[in-house]
Amino acid sequence: MPSLPISASAAPALPAANRGRVFLAAAALLSTATAAAEVPPTASLPPIFNGRDFTGWTLPAEPSWTVVDGVIVGQNDEAKKGSMLYTEKSYGDVIVEVRFFGEIDSGFMLRKPEVQVQIGVSRSLKRDMTCSFYVGGYPEEARATRAAELLKPGEWNRIRVEAKGDTFTVWLNGEQVSRYTSPAHKEPAPIGLQIHGGLVMKVEFRDLRALAL
Repeated sequence: MPSLPISASAAPALPAANRGRVFLAAAALLSTATAAAEVPPTASLPPIFNGRDFTGWTLPAEPSWTVVDGVIVGQNDEAKKGSMLYTEKSYGDVIVEVRFFGEIDSGFMLRKPEVQVQIGVSRSLKRDMTCSFYVGGYPEEARATRAAELLKPGEWNRIRVEAKGDTFTVWLNGEQVSRYTSPAHKEPAPIGLQIHGGLVMKVEFRDLRALAL
């Protein structure tokens, strides 16, 4: 017996409430896919460290920075002096990504006036403030309260920062953890890596990348 064609009007219609849920689910999936597409993968960010020497960087007078086995090593001397290592190039809107290792009080700097993304224990607050923003203090709304859950002790950890307009966003090991908004930090500036003064410390960085937006 030949099968009868089924018209579109014969198909069962979803109740209005269900249609709404389907629409919202589809919209959420589209939004997630769009957001994922807007975050460039690590491999697409140009390296700013060649793994061999400090080409493209401005070395300070103090001998605190070396390259060892493809890693930038920052270590202070017995006098516990601080030190900064800056890129030669200045950046305004940018995505920066670094991998770091060590129990430290360090960070990296963007823009002028400087915005610091903290790495490790804050000497002033006496607790780990990794991925929180420091601008002469730690604004409550710009603290990375989830960072402790995502840090991998004894392993390399990855921080990504996006500076776009007046908004600065930080990801730790792939998860967004903090955001800071301020129109004060407008001017392009070199990217800086820090050795904090006043304590004996050693910090290691590798796979440093930056994409000007």
